[in-house]
Amino acid sequence: MINIGIIGCGLIGQKRAKALGQSGRLVACADTNLNRALSLSDTYQAHSFDNYHDLLALPGLQAVVVATLHDSLAEITLAAIHAGKHVLVEKPAARFPQELEPVMMAADQMGVKVRVGFNHRYHRAIRKAKQLIDDGALGDLMFLRARYGHGGRVGYDKEWRSRPELSGGGELIDQGPHLIDLSRWFLSQEFVEVQGFAHTYYWDMPVDDNGFMLLKTANHQTAFLHVSCTEWKNLFSMEIYGRDGKLEISGLGGSYGVERLTWYKMLPEMGPPETTTWEYPMADNSWAVELTEFYDDILLNRSVDAGLQDAYESLKVIQYIYRMSNYHFQPSV
Repeated sequence: MINIGIIGCGLIGQKRAKALGQSGRLVACADTNLNRALSLSDTYQAHSFDNYHDLLALPGLQAVVVATLHDSLAEITLAAIHAGKHVLVEKPAARFPQELEPVMMAADQMGVKVRVGFNHRYHRAIRKAKQLIDDGALGDLMFLRARYGHGGRVGYDKEWRSRPELSGGGELIDQGPHLIDLSRWFLSQEFVEVQGFAHTYYWDMPVDDNGFMLLKTANHQTAFLHVSCTEWKNLFSMEIYGRDGKLEISGLGGSYGVERLTWYKMLPEMGPPETTTWEYPMADNSWAVELTEFYDDILLNRSVDAGLQDAYESLKVIQYIYRMSNYHFQPSV
């Protein structure tokens, strides 16, 4: 049993608490809003604090989940590392890549496990797609395209995500990291050429509501990605093309629709492909699976497969596109 503390007791912190499973025990909660920390801690008979420093000093604490606003993710993760705690920090892990550099250095020095919350890797359809790709079902990969978006809500332009000092940007840094991470993960390559554009089309806010990306690897494998908070009907769609076929992933459950994977297997004579579809109408378990992976990182002392380097590479793409698009809320190098 691993003793866990949660820092940031909003919606995501609550989701993490519900997904801790039998290998994790919630022993402490911290939030600048003490009532929110108390509400969560009372459910689990845990300690509650109004600051993360007191939580990190709690005897017996082994690991923390950092689920705060973007502006404090790197700061708190760094403090937890220096306190000798293992960390699961929500994506994007920082507002810009420079914030992550001291965190990465400290994690190496302290020898703790730091996982970044790229939970989309653990959706059932996405895990199945990765298995098929690794088994060679598509042959050599050529390119992928993906769209991810939602329609916001009344007052969305007044929420913390619209304040660049808190968020580090808009839609590109909100849903963008998931698409960038999945693209790097599926292609198993780094992007060496980045093109893109971010723009505010609809919402009255100083950050972007749409981001467009064209990312290329050294051998020209290409990811064509679009994230949007003017999607109006929530959408997740990813298509992965290989020389021998295509995978199409759609839905994430809930308002995004039933999670579904379709494999289009190209036949020697070409023409209509052989088609196989898997549907996953059950509740999303990606949060629980990801936490189980985090526990195994710790217990087995293994390398983290969704770590700070992955977040860093995503943030470099995002920062570059913001600069290309004349958004100046991120610092110059």
